[in-house]
Amino acid sequence: MNRSRLRYAIVLLCSLIFIMLAACSSEEAANNNKPSSTASAEADEEGASGEASIAAYTVDEQPGGVYYEIFVRSFYDTNGDGIGDLNGVTAKLDYLQELGVSGIWLMPINASPSYHGYDTTDYYAINPDYGTLDDLKQLLDEAHKRDIKVIMDLVVNHSSKEHPWFKEALKDENSPYRSWYTFAKQGEKVRADGAVGGDPWHSYGSLKYLGVFWEGMPDLNFDEPKVREELIKIGQYWLEQGLDGFRLDAAKHIYGDFASTASTPEIQAKNKAWWQEFRAGMNKVKPDAYLIGEVWDSLTVIAPYFDQALNSAFHFDLAGRLLSAADTEKDADLAYSLGRAYGVYEKLSGGTFVDAPFLSNHDQNRFMTVLNGNINHAKMAAAMLLTLPGTPYLYYGEELGMKGAKPDEYIREPMPWYSAASGGEGQTTWEKSRFNGNAETVSVEAQTADKNSLLNHYRELIKWRNEEPALRNGGIAEFKLEPANQKLSVYVRVIASERVLVVHNLSGEDQMTDLQPSKTFGSFEEIIRSSNDGAKLDNGKLTIPAYTTVILK
Repeated sequence: MNRSRLRYAIVLLCSLIFIMLAACSSEEAANNNKPSSTASAEADEEGASGEASIAAYTVDEQPGGVYYEIFVRSFYDTNGDGIGDLNGVTAKLDYLQELGVSGIWLMPINASPSYHGYDTTDYYAINPDYGTLDDLKQLLDEAHKRDIKVIMDLVVNHSSKEHPWFKEALKDENSPYRSWYTFAKQGEKVRADGAVGGDPWHSYGSLKYLGVFWEGMPDLNFDEPKVREELIKIGQYWLEQGLDGFRLDAAKHIYGDFASTASTPEIQAKNKAWWQEFRAGMNKVKPDAYLIGEVWDSLTVIAPYFDQALNSAFHFDLAGRLLSAADTEKDADLAYSLGRAYGVYEKLSGGTFVDAPFLSNHDQNRFMTVLNGNINHAKMAAAMLLTLPGTPYLYYGEELGMKGAKPDEYIREPMPWYSAASGGEGQTTWEKSRFNGNAETVSVEAQTADKNSLLNHYRELIKWRNEEPALRNGGIAEFKLEPANQKLSVYVRVIASERVLVVHNLSGEDQMTDLQPSKTFGSFEEIIRSSNDGAKLDNGKLTIPAYTTVILK
């Protein structure tokens, strides 16, 4: 996922193109070692008409496709035991290809005693519920034939308490594995403010051990060199099997165990140093391995992870803002806020980061539940997500409008493939659906046949993204409407060779706006994509129907 940053000056007036190309060439050479920026630079010169006579801007490209998060247990079952498996993912690659995704994130597939898999008992083994290593290799081969990359969850912050390492550590204080975990004696003074809430210490006989998330997940001790060596070896092993990278669980909690210290410079520096070491280890096997981390925090905490460590981190703050904008039907000023974030990320990444926006995931209430089942709001949330920079992530079933709310089992319900309540071949049954019993409307079969369905809306938006380079790879910049209209969310997506204008009508009423030429980006004179009929552009005046997205050039 590494990318080179392109810096080009773009000239919009043909009469000045040769002069501007010469000027741009000199500027690029002078700035060759500077990171690029998402901020546009408006020209000051104006022609006799009062319009901009020169338009130049810098470009910050973020090449990336759409990734799809899969909970294998709930996806598709090929052996009739009611549990999804790796062969089931392989069987549905054509569905994913038709949806338009370019990558898959597999939630934990390593051996584990739990349904979710985030407590690993063998880092080198596939969960037998899901199949075998050969099944994984077949999935990888078939995915790669379709130009779909595959990453998997790698849970290195903690193991299962059933892992042989931990059992050995408990059994014998002289075991070499005792130092792989953090122990304290009963009565010993320790911090009790767990980073995710509650007391992170758990009793075992005369000992206490550290497990921030749960007693079944003892934290590994990364001050032990053997732990670091082993986890790098594990990562290298899976890359050698053909995986394209990892989603790194609890990335900021490697050292961030306590609420009072997790965000301190010392702890953050130790986290960063570990992930830089891990990256260096992965580079020895696969230099282009894609590493995306779960770092739920502020910009200043997230940014250092992009310094020769992670390619991406999930944009948690943005998810809430997208859902709020869709729900309230009010513009979230996305270009301004993202430009600010990207400026911070640029400085520490050297221009190599790729954003990772999303709407919800396996730890959060499903986005259709958050939006109270409003299909129009769901379509607008999807439209904003899929027209933003970076690598958007979809949670399986999101494209159908699956609902779900905590506890976690009910945001990980079976994927509904069939419109009949009885299901059909491959339908998983390990968990009875509490929120998604309406298969006649919320299923792949039902929505494929409905041209106005959420599924077909997702397919259309991802098709736009894959076909329009500026949507797929571009940076983002502001476009100010005069007068302002909070019902419209408007921004420019731009690559070196072109720019497009994205306009979302978030409201339930038709809107009209005057698209005055931008000093920076010039005029947008043609509607090239529209999610609904009825959008019109006449002498710079755009009429856009309710709950509609248009793309202009």
